[in-house]
Amino acid sequence: MILTEEHEKLRDTVAQFVDKEINPHADAWEAEGIFPAHELFKKMGDLGLLGISKPVEYGGLGLDYSYQTVFSEELGRITTGGVSMGIGVQTDMATPALAKFGSDELRREFLTPAISGDAVFSIAVSEPHAGSDVAAIKTTARKDGDDYIINGSKMWITNSTQADYLCLLANTSEGKAHSNKSLIVVPTNTPGVSFSERLNKLGMRSSDTAQVFFDDVRVPQRNRIGEEGQGFIYQMLQFQEERLYAAAGQLKAMEACINQTIDYAREREIFGEPLLNNQVVHFRMAELQSEVEALRALTYSAVEEYIHGSDVTMKASMAKLKAGRLAREVTDACLQYWGGMGFMWDNPISRAYRDTRLTSIGGGADEVMLGIICKLMGTHPGRRK
Repeated sequence: MILTEEHEKLRDTVAQFVDKEINPHADAWEAEGIFPAHELFKKMGDLGLLGISKPVEYGGLGLDYSYQTVFSEELGRITTGGVSMGIGVQTDMATPALAKFGSDELRREFLTPAISGDAVFSIAVSEPHAGSDVAAIKTTARKDGDDYIINGSKMWITNSTQADYLCLLANTSEGKAHSNKSLIVVPTNTPGVSFSERLNKLGMRSSDTAQVFFDDVRVPQRNRIGEEGQGFIYQMLQFQEERLYAAAGQLKAMEACINQTIDYAREREIFGEPLLNNQVVHFRMAELQSEVEALRALTYSAVEEYIHGSDVTMKASMAKLKAGRLAREVTDACLQYWGGMGFMWDNPISRAYRDTRLTSIGGGADEVMLGIICKLMGTHPGRRK
């Protein structure tokens, strides 16, 4: 992936926005357990940042996904992971299928306000008994005339308490688990939609997350994205962008941990000299930075193939797997060198330690990524080449 002057201009715009509009409020939003999504997204929409790779017909910039990756990478500068996750849900998790497969009418009604920042989106897939096992969801959407009647619940839904629309995956027939599902846009003000209290999470504290309940929720069938029964496939394709986002979004976040730790270790004296002077410390920082660069190369390679139309399921899964595991390694190693200070709740490294842990769980756990990779390698039992 070759970065041009246009990529760097976009990077600068995102960096300035993060430094001016997000990071000064990060501690307050972290303490409140929520950030003002409507207010923030509208500011981002005014700058064209919520539709970078979305079609121009609906307000997007129509750029290829490499520009979206630069945007995602720069969001790693945000000092509270819940905000960057909430933004990523809007751009890379809840709207890609709508942008690619939705009818023109559907995109004008729902995608346009998502891009302009006039509406907040959530992706409603996971259920209490079906997180990574998407095929096992139980929420149903039964046909009734020209409508669907939806019943069930969704769990761990990011942006949910502020969302205007849900991109919902539901069973729309009694067929096989991989061909009986559809993606449906559900306005949250529809009668029968309700929410739990915000969930009390280990990390991503600035992100509002809740359980969503559907009790005879009636929406028109025209709210379905693409063809009926293709929802599982659409969601698997949507996961590609989610996983690329997860990998790209960790790069700057991990580099921030490394650089902050270097600065602290340079100032902290142990046995009469800076902690950083110990070979075990400065060698470890060099190792971690090398690993981050390797992940960046893998992520950029996957994006390059993606923008040329290739199926990047394997590389996206590898990048997401590596991002989650490396983030755990980086934050754990860096926290160790902060000593007792690293164990304090408000320490930036301890916050990153809590926030980045989700990368190995959300969007498909590490074990699911390994299963996908094994199947594509032909090493999974019963899936030989």
